Amino acid sequence: MTANHGDPREELVQHLPALRAFALSLARDGSAADDLVQDTIVKAWTHIDKFQAGTNLRAWLFTILRNTFYSARRKTRREVNDTDGIYAAQQTSRPDHDGRLALNDFRVAFQQLPDEQREALILVGASGFSYEEAASMTGVAVGTVKSRANRGRRRLAELLHLEEGEELDMTDSTTLAVMTQNHPVLR
Repeated sequence: MTANHGDPREELVQHLPALRAFALSLARDGSAADDLVQDTIVKAWTHIDKFQAGTNLRAWLFTILRNTFYSARRKTRREVNDTDGIYAAQQTSRPDHDGRLALNDFRVAFQQLPDEQREALILVGASGFSYEEAASMTGVAVGTVKSRANRGRRRLAELLHLEEGEELDMTDSTTLAVMTQNHPVLR
């Protein structure tokens, strides 16, 4: 209980050792316990108007400390430890217009290819035909279709200023199929 039923702020200091001991038993770390006591005193000071005069100040402070500890603990359970930024990097997304701009660049570059290379890329990439099927349709050897498709991909990469191994970021799966050598149909 408060001794003089006056301003409880005057009594806060005398409860610090007991608060620290309680915080240490919860946090099990001296630094974390000190932070917890500090947070408790700040909250108590800020909300001192909610303390009912004539009641047990020590119990009120212990309740604040306990609630602060468990609130922080619940919060940390929902958080992911991401000191190196790997998870945060996965949360980013490119703006939608980047895909449209890349698609427009692709269309311009694709129109610059010779007819035979465009045809091969459309058949084996976008349309999903095998090299053998594309060769049968066009009346040329399988090796010729493979050669045309590979030369077309290389030329598109040059026109789009892609470095070796760099992928074109697009949302259009058909266009990606034309550009990708590892597309299931192209293996």
